[in-house]
Amino acid sequence: MKIFEILMLVCFGCAWPASIYRSYKVRSAKGKSLSFLLIIEAGYISGIINKLINSPDYVMFLYALNSLMVFTDIILYFRNKGFDNLEKE
Repeated sequence: MKIFEILMLVCFGCAWPASIYRSYKVRSAKGKSLSFLLIIEAGYISGIINKLINSPDYVMFLYALNSLMVFTDIILYFRNKGFDNLEKE
């Protein structure tokens, strides 16, 4: 049933805004794992590809939205890594 797939994506999606906000405010990559973010991003991209190939529907929007939020957190990771490197100098 799609309802459970939708619930899973909504639940996971609720966590990303808090993570993005924290990344933006803290300005440090400490406590973040790039490999974790990349694995999650790969999972969402796989979900999008599955939807495109097997059953395109509106649920793909949730995969794309979550993927965009993870990508935003990845960008902030690199920004914050730069701040961490400046701090070391």
